[in-house]
Amino acid sequence: MRVLHITASNVWRGHEQQIVYYINEFSKQDNPQVLLCVPDTKLFEIAKTNKNCSVYSLPFKSVYSIKWLKLIYTIIKKENIDIILIHNSKAQTMCVLSSLLFGWKTPMVYFRTLIKKVDTSYFRKWKYNYKGIKKIVCVSQAVIDKLQSAINDKNRLSIVGSATDLEEFHKKEKTGILHRELNLPEDTLLIGNIAAFVPFKDHKTLVNAAELIVKEITNVRFILIGIGELENEIKAMVTKKNLDPYFIFLGFRNDVPNIFPEFDVFLFPSKLEPTGGVLLEAYASHVPVVACRAGGVPEVIVENETGLLCEPENFNEFSMKTLQLLKDKTLRDKLVTNGYQHLLQNFTKEIIANAMLHELEEVLNN
Repeated sequence: MRVLHITASNVWRGHEQQIVYYINEFSKQDNPQVLLCVPDTKLFEIAKTNKNCSVYSLPFKSVYSIKWLKLIYTIIKKENIDIILIHNSKAQTMCVLSSLLFGWKTPMVYFRTLIKKVDTSYFRKWKYNYKGIKKIVCVSQAVIDKLQSAINDKNRLSIVGSATDLEEFHKKEKTGILHRELNLPEDTLLIGNIAAFVPFKDHKTLVNAAELIVKEITNVRFILIGIGELENEIKAMVTKKNLDPYFIFLGFRNDVPNIFPEFDVFLFPSKLEPTGGVLLEAYASHVPVVACRAGGVPEVIVENETGLLCEPENFNEFSMKTLQLLKDKTLRDKLVTNGYQHLLQNFTKEIIANAMLHELEEVLNN
C-alpha cells in the first residue's frame, strides 16, 4: 500500500510527530511512504532521513495555489499512490480542489486532531462531506463530538488516538539534572508544565493554583516549558502575585525526554485538549499527572487510577490534588505504575500506527 501523507503545517507539534511515527512504522511493514509538506520544517528534515519515504515539498501561500493542486496530482500519478492520508485542514481543502480540478479519484482519509466546529460555512461543511474523503479519523471522541453535527454519514467517523515513542522517552529515573542546571537545593520539589502559551492551555489556572500551593509547601518550583503569545502576560501575572521566586520559565527545550522525569508532578490545566499527547510522555517518564477533565484528556487518563482530574479552571481543585500527590508517595507510585501500563497497552507508536493502518486498509478493501 503506497500512502501519500499531506500537510501544509509549518509548525512542529504533536500531530507532526505522529506523522513521523506513521511514516516510520508503515515503512517497517513494507508500505512505501510518500510525504508532501512545507520545506524548511522539522517534519521535512526528519522525513528525509527515512530511506523508505519519498519527500516532496512546496512553500505554502494559499489553499488555492495552483502549484500545490497540480503537485498533488503529479505525485499521485508518479508514485502510484493507493490512498491519501490528509493531516491538516488546509491540506484537506487543497486535496478536494485538486481532485475536482484534475479529476483523480484516489481515496482520501482525513486525520482530524482539532476540537472545533466545522459547520460554520457552507463550503466548510461541504468539503467535510466530499465523496472522495472516505473516512475521517479523529484523535479522540471529543473531536468527534464537536465534528459530527456537520457530517452527514456518521459511519465515516472513527478514532485513532495519540502515541508516544518509548525509545525516545526511555528515561524514568531522576538524575538531578534540572536541580543542578537551575542551582536548586536537592529537596526542591518540581511541578512541571509543557505547553505553548496560548489561551486554551490555561496557564492562568496553573498560576492561581500555585498561589495556594506555596502557602503549604515552600520548597517548590513551577517549571514552565514552552513559548507563545501569552508568555509575557503569564509572567506579569506571576509577578503581580509575588510568585517570581517560585516560577522558572525555560522557554523552548529540545531535551524534554531528559528533563521530564525530574518533575515530581506534571500539572496540566489545558481545557480544550484533543488528546493530550504530552500526558503520554508523562506516563513514559514515570511522572504522576494532575490534569483537566475536559476535551480528550479523560480518554487518556483513567481517573484516580492513572492520574487525577480536575474541573476546568478550578484552581482550588488543582491546588488540592497537587498537594495531595506531593504528600502521598503511595498514591504517586500507584499512578506512575498504572499510567505506564496504560501506555504500554494502548498508546505506543506501534499500537497506534497499526490502528491507523487498519483504517486505511479498510477503506481500500471497501
